Amino acid sequence: MFHKYLSIIILSCWLPLTAQVSNNFVYRGNNGHVSFISEAPLEIISAESNELRGIVDPENYSFAFQLEVSSLKGFNSTLQQEHFYENYVESEKYPVATFTGKIIERVDFTRTGIQNIRAKGIFKIHGIGQERIIPCTIEANKDSFHVSATFVVPLADHNILIPKVVYQKIAEEIKVIVNIDFSLSQRTIR
Repeated sequence: MFHKYLSIIILSCWLPLTAQVSNNFVYRGNNGHVSFISEAPLEIISAESNELRGIVDPENYSFAFQLEVSSLKGFNSTLQQEHFYENYVESEKYPVATFTGKIIERVDFTRTGIQNIRAKGIFKIHGIGQERIIPCTIEANKDSFHVSATFVVPLADHNILIPKVVYQKIAEEIKVIVNIDFSLSQRTIR
């Protein structure tokens, strides 16, 4: 029940984003793909989710992304997944990871082709937000575009502690890969 209320609160945070401009459309992305890889000396851990959601306002270049942390699957074992949820990201206490901010470069979302841009904002996981500038590639069509990005998240920046007993099995920096398709949508929240 708490998660339903939290989702409503997070979606309501998008309302100011969608109400700031006068035109009547935004770009929405659902079912985006996120994967992470921890390459430590003794073990490689990876997980992924197809539940990344995002919104981009083309008029003021603002964006908001969210991912329910417990949607990440594919660990080496069920026990490893439980430790990730309970001990590292504390998914019951901090169920959602977000990235909100602005696109630095001017983008023509209607221009067909590839554009390299940077997204600047607050990346928040484990309850701690850090400012990040993330290089992204946009491949645009007339009414849609695809965003891809690869970046590194230092665990210490988000107070995710690695116990000494597993220090050689979990990397201090996690590689994150994002792919999401956006399409033109009415400004109203569905």
